[in-house]
Amino acid sequence: MAKLSFAASVSGFAEKVPEAIEAVRNLSAQDVVREMQTIKRDGGLLPYDTGFLWGSLMASTTAMPSINPNARPVDGQVYSFDFGPVEAVILGASLEDDLFFGYTAAYAGHQEYGANGRAPAGFVRSAVQNWDVHVSRNAEKVKKAFGL
Repeated sequence: MAKLSFAASVSGFAEKVPEAIEAVRNLSAQDVVREMQTIKRDGGLLPYDTGFLWGSLMASTTAMPSINPNARPVDGQVYSFDFGPVEAVILGASLEDDLFFGYTAAYAGHQEYGANGRAPAGFVRSAVQNWDVHVSRNAEKVKKAFGL
């Protein structure tokens, strides 16, 4: 099956329901983030020890969140993640906005790409590579929701 661009996936019904494009984009972006954030014990690729890396994910429409070289977990502390702020950025973005999702933990790049003998986890790259899958699935959901 040939991969379709985002525009091609939604063009057939976007003229009838302009809100459909935004719905597909928002649902697909949320799905990519959820996939990035799925920890290994739950079948994902994100390494999880204290939750610091998991909790360091940020979203923006203006620039890629930067890794903070001083952002490291405190011994004995467990961290959590709140999807609310990420979802707010996605839902508040216009179609002209770029969406950036990035981890701020000092060791985020080492986890993604591997370092010092550690194998790469690829949790970001893997999720982003599934964008077309998410768009296709969400285009079908939106078509049904709008009765198209």
